Amino acid sequence: MKKVIIDTDTAGDDTIAILTALHNFDVLGITITGGNVDFNQQIDNALYTTQVAGKADIPVFPGYSGPIFGNTEQAHTTVEDVHGSDGMGDSFFPKPERSAESTHAIDFIIDMINDNPGEVSLLAIAPLTNIAMAIKKDPGITEKIEHLYIMGGTNNSLGNIVPAAEYNFYVDPEAAKLVLQSGIEMTMVGWDMCTDYSLMFDEEHAEIESFGTAGSQFFKDVNKVVKKFNKEVHKLNGTTHPDTLLVAIAADERIMEKYTKYYVDVETKGELTRGYSLVDINGRLGKEPNVRVCEKVDRDLFKEHLYDVLQAIK
Repeated sequence: MKKVIIDTDTAGDDTIAILTALHNFDVLGITITGGNVDFNQQIDNALYTTQVAGKADIPVFPGYSGPIFGNTEQAHTTVEDVHGSDGMGDSFFPKPERSAESTHAIDFIIDMINDNPGEVSLLAIAPLTNIAMAIKKDPGITEKIEHLYIMGGTNNSLGNIVPAAEYNFYVDPEAAKLVLQSGIEMTMVGWDMCTDYSLMFDEEHAEIESFGTAGSQFFKDVNKVVKKFNKEVHKLNGTTHPDTLLVAIAADERIMEKYTKYYVDVETKGELTRGYSLVDINGRLGKEPNVRVCEKVDRDLFKEHLYDVLQAIK
C-alpha cells in the first residue's frame, strides 16, 4: 500500500477523509495544523477518529496552531459555525483513549520523507502551514516527496470563507504560496470540485444510514451541523466532502475524470482577495505550469468509494 501522511485540521469532513485514507493507504501518521476549530480539539478529533476506524495505533503529531505570520492583524479564523463547537457536529464524543505524540509534526514529516525517499505522498486537507514550515526547515524534502495532494483553493470560482477565497488558502496564504511554488509534483482539488461533485443529498444520507454500521452512524453524527449550515449559508442542499474527495482521488485517480496542469499562485496582500488562488487557465502570465488542477469528477465512483469505507467500519 502507498505510504501517506495526512495533514489535517480535524473536523467534520476531515474525519471521513481520515477514515478513507486508513481504508486505502499505509498511513504513517496524522499531523495537525491550526484550522477549523480549537487546536487541542482537533487533536482529540483525530485520535478519536482512529479509534472509530479500529486503528488506534496510528500516531498523531501536533504541529503549528496558527499561520506562518501569526502576529499579523489577520487573526486566525476558526469555523465552529460550520462544524459545531466540537468540530464533530456537536456530537461531543468521549475523550480519546490515548494522547498525541511529543514529536513536532514538521519533524515527523521531514523524518518520514528522508527515511522513505520517493515513497511518501502527503494528503493535505488543511491550511498548508505544517508543510510549508517543513519545507523551510529542510528544503531537500521537496525532491523526495512522491506526490502532494492538496484540498484547497478554487479554479476561478466562488470561495467558501470569503467570496474570493477558499478556507485553507485564506487562513494561511503565505504557506500556500510557498508550497505551490516549491516544485513538488502536486494535485489541487478545489472547493469548486466539492460543490460540483462531492455533495451528499438527503437520499444519499438515507442510503448511508441504512448500512447500519459504526461507520455510517459516525458519518451521520459528524455531519449534523454542516448539513444545516450548507442549506442556510452556501445554499447547497447537502453535505460537502472536499477532504474526502481529495483522499479518494489520491486512492483512485480514475475519480478525477479531467485535469490540466496550470500555473497556480496565491494572493497574499489583497484587501479583498487575500487567499485567492490564481489559476492561469489561458497561460496569459507565460509561466511554467506547476499544479495539476482537477477539473471534473466521476461522482458515482467517488460515492462508491465513500460507501465502501463506511460499510467496512463495523
